Amino acid sequence: QVQLVESGGGLVQAGGSLRLSCAASGSIFRTDAMRWYRQAPGKQRELVATVTGGGSTNYADFVKGRFTISKDSTKNTGYLQMNDLKPDDTAVYYCNADFLLYPTTRGYASAWGKGTLVTVSS
Repeated sequence: QVQLVESGGGLVQAGGSLRLSCAASGSIFRTDAMRWYRQAPGKQRELVATVTGGGSTNYADFVKGRFTISKDSTKNTGYLQMNDLKPDDTAVYYCNADFLLYPTTRGYASAWGKGTLVTVSS
C-alpha cells in the first residue's frame, strides 16, 4: 500500500547537523501525521517528534530547541533537521506516518520505514 524510505543518516561529530528525509510512495491521497522515532542500541524505541496533518509540531524534551520536524505534503515527504547533535543522539531513526489512501474508500493506513542510522562521535 504505502512505503516509507528514510535517508540522510550518517556519521557526524558532536555539535554537527544532519537532515533526515522520509519519502512516502504508494496510493496516497493525503499524508496526515508524520513522526520520527529513534532506537539506540540496547534501548527501547522512543518518540522524537511529531507533525500533525495541520502542521502542529511536538517534540520530546531531549531534542527541544535542537531538532525541527516538517513535512511537504505536495511531495509526501517528511524531514527532521537535527542541529547541535550529541553522542546520546546516536540511534537508528525511523519514520512513521498516517495516510488517507487513494481511492479514499480504502480508508486510512499507517506505515513505518526501515530506519536510517545516525552516529554522533564525541
